[in-house]
Amino acid sequence: MSQMCGIGPFVTIPLMVAAFGGPQAVIGWLAGALLALVDGLVWAELGASLPGAGGTYVYLREAFQYRTGRLMPFLFVWTAMLFIPLIMSTGVQGLVQYLAYLWPGMTTVQGDVVGVAVLALVLVLLWRTVEDIGAITVVMWVVMIVSVGAVILASFTGFHPSLAFTWPAHAVELTHGAFWTGFAAGLTIGIYDYLGYNTASYLGAEIRNPGRVMPRAIIHSITAIMAVYLLMQVGVLGVIDWRDMLDPDNVASKSVASAVLEKTWGRGAADTVTVLILVTAFASVLAGLLGGSRVPYDAARDGMFFRSFGRLHPRHGFPVLGLVAMVAITAAGFLFARHIGDTSAHPPLSILIALLTSVMVIVQALAQIAAVTVLRKRQPHLARPYKMVLYPLPSIVAAIGWLVIYGYADKANEGVHPIEWSLAWVALGGLAYLVWSKAEGAWPFGPKEIREEYLEAQQVREADALAGP
Repeated sequence: MSQMCGIGPFVTIPLMVAAFGGPQAVIGWLAGALLALVDGLVWAELGASLPGAGGTYVYLREAFQYRTGRLMPFLFVWTAMLFIPLIMSTGVQGLVQYLAYLWPGMTTVQGDVVGVAVLALVLVLLWRTVEDIGAITVVMWVVMIVSVGAVILASFTGFHPSLAFTWPAHAVELTHGAFWTGFAAGLTIGIYDYLGYNTASYLGAEIRNPGRVMPRAIIHSITAIMAVYLLMQVGVLGVIDWRDMLDPDNVASKSVASAVLEKTWGRGAADTVTVLILVTAFASVLAGLLGGSRVPYDAARDGMFFRSFGRLHPRHGFPVLGLVAMVAITAAGFLFARHIGDTSAHPPLSILIALLTSVMVIVQALAQIAAVTVLRKRQPHLARPYKMVLYPLPSIVAAIGWLVIYGYADKANEGVHPIEWSLAWVALGGLAYLVWSKAEGAWPFGPKEIREEYLEAQQVREADALAGP
């Protein structure tokens, strides 16, 4: 839950309202939760049957090794090198947006400098052993909880039901194309806000009973965060007129939580909570880059990515190249979205969300959904302590949801071309794989290395059990 709820809800409520054109924006949070739930069941089955560190990297390695060798896990790490920093870029953009509430005269260039400086500070803080970072992240997590709680509490002290529950005429017309366009936009924003429900799957090797714990961790976290988001969305709508969130000159369009606090508890409280939100944004970037920098390291250590990413700092023991690369790409994504947003008439945050979800869809979301079916056919005897309920229906619904998000990306972001960017990045990853596989002698320049690691380990355990003490 702490991974899921970072800066997201503080900056996306106005985007969700704009997508639906009114307080019916609550539909977006429900749609995002539904997609997260069905996609979460994909994670639950894979995580329970393949409980190892690495998540998607492990699942794609096991499922697709039969036909394409190491290609799919390599491409996952390659795309993760882009979409993880893009997610972190949204945190930096959110921080700059809320800082503008305290610094109303901040220019675009000053905002750029602040964002880059924040990332430089993150790099400095992460340039140490992971144990030293632990206390920092705990304190920042507490600040995030206080921030969310303060906004929800303040909104309901000045709540007006007429603002929150008076929907525009024809707000939900299923036969009208505008509704479905708004729905696709809301689904994109919603799933962005729920990202992080898969965190437990990355800890599979450290969970005692993954078949029981994995699905419960995923489902409980999604439903709990959905309740938090709905409370916040409804509460904000009961204080701020939704039309104000569509006005780019109104503070509610960029710092809606600050606007709520100012209207209910006064400017002093708004300033205080805004500072807490800035800490929350910083914490989300710090935690995300801490974990994200380990993804290429784990793959390089297993011989699935460039070896240089597998080197650790000689003193502090962290993956140097992974951390530096992630921070640099985060800065580039942040600056790119801010300046292309000026010329494309799209908010920088909207651009970043479209780019990161587009990159995620091909190699992570859709390939992982396919991995469930592939593994059921390729490794039918693999122990599956948790099997997806109503299989394959959740997989199909999840695939449709992700395809809707992917297809909508270009339509909603004319001039940015998220689909073209995502395809170009995957194609570039394919070329990088050919260079890497040639140097490593891996498929297609060498034999496929078929190793059913989890099935083999299971067979050893079963043989030991039959042999007895």
